[in-house]
Amino acid sequence: MYYIYVNNKPIVLTTQVEKEEGFKNYLLSTVHIGKVIKELNTTSLKEVRLIGDHEDKLLKKFLKLLPNVIAGGGKVYNEQDKILFIYRNNKWDLPKGKIEGKETIERTAIREVEEETGVTGLSITKPLATTYHIFKRNGNHRIKITYWFQMKTAYDGQLYPQEKEGITKVAWLDELYSQKALANSYANIKLLV
Repeated sequence: MYYIYVNNKPIVLTTQVEKEEGFKNYLLSTVHIGKVIKELNTTSLKEVRLIGDHEDKLLKKFLKLLPNVIAGGGKVYNEQDKILFIYRNNKWDLPKGKIEGKETIERTAIREVEEETGVTGLSITKPLATTYHIFKRNGNHRIKITYWFQMKTAYDGQLYPQEKEGITKVAWLDELYSQKALANSYANIKLLV
């Protein structure tokens, strides 16, 4: 099963057909993705399920429906075990951004954290889940595929929100404040934290 978010509502890729209660089923092979996105954005549906035949082919088939944007991001811990959050578009988020040129996805993740927060001295400790969400740019929908990495740093200097990217705050949050921030965050971020 895979989850691709449209705002905070999921499109679920699955091979299981279940009775529709609060969601709708569509066949992945014949779905009109624009109609599904509109339905999620304009109705009370909690989710849409796209049904395919083979679990191992669901994601590959789905990713062909819209242009893909590849991104890397970080869940960064400091030496006090606090997590680095950014505040953008009135939501708490984790730093991430698009791949540039031929850089590796790991390099993308580190560069984006540095650019969006001012934090340096980052090292990747392990890969995390990959997340998927649909967004609209210049009137067209795209799927953002974000490869996430857990990172650590000893950085204790000033934090610099990247204002030209709409980031208004950067903060190290302990577990209690992280949970409060997640109440005003995205479904994908809640899965990571």
